[in-house]
Amino acid sequence: MNQEKRDIGFTSTCRGICAGQFIVALAISFLAGPADAQESDAQTKALDSTATQWSFQLAYQTMPDYFDDILDNGQPRPAGPTDYVQLRIVAPLPFENFTILPRITLRHYENAQGDSGIGNTEIFGLIIPKKWDWGTGRMGIGPLVTLPGDEKVARDEWGYGFAAVYVNSKGKWFYGALLTQSWRSIDPTALPAGTSDTNPLGIAPIVNYRLGSGWYVSNGDQIIQYDWDSKKIKIPLGIRIGRVLIKEKGSWNYYFEYQTTVVYDDWPGPAVENSYRFNVTYTIPPF
Repeated sequence: MNQEKRDIGFTSTCRGICAGQFIVALAISFLAGPADAQESDAQTKALDSTATQWSFQLAYQTMPDYFDDILDNGQPRPAGPTDYVQLRIVAPLPFENFTILPRITLRHYENAQGDSGIGNTEIFGLIIPKKWDWGTGRMGIGPLVTLPGDEKVARDEWGYGFAAVYVNSKGKWFYGALLTQSWRSIDPTALPAGTSDTNPLGIAPIVNYRLGSGWYVSNGDQIIQYDWDSKKIKIPLGIRIGRVLIKEKGSWNYYFEYQTTVVYDDWPGPAVENSYRFNVTYTIPPF
């Protein structure tokens, strides 16, 4: 009889403990789910330059090697700058029915001849209507302007055009494309024979995959260019490895990137052979 009572007491105690453990586990699961979702959302926003948040980027890129083959005109392919420092700021302006997303990119270049100076500063403002923002992604279009740069390392002229973007996230993937097209603000009589005032079309594919614990891999800052005058295309290929650190008031994004050019035959300009970039970006919600 005593043994039976002890067994009943043990069973009752076990049930109580098991029930308590189940409730605690359920509570932890309930609380951890949204936290994980919030962290995932914060990581995605840190990788998304079109998200409605402030972004401050500082990057250093070195290009020690360029392809030196012979072009169609019999001349050796020219080399580009040896390195640059980049500052990029995204400053969202949210309104009731749309968001304007200005982005400013400023670069300081150096070349093999020892010249240095400010390049052509690029400014564009994407306009994203509310109906074009579906939560997991968005698309937008807006004007683009390039400012004159130091003639030793850039073009001493204005440019104007437009930028368009489409991005989306699904699971651990974040993907999309950024398109830019501009025209040179220059006297047509000053253009060399066989050329126009149309700058090459730029298409930047965006592919990011989150690995977990803030780590991710990406194709990097890859810009495919199509030259309207020569009808030639240049395609780079890169890989980026980075990590996003979520903080209380913002997120830090650190990455290293390698890039080369895989399609450049008869491209009328420099084609980088090896390029390396080091980057840090800080993002915060709009003020």
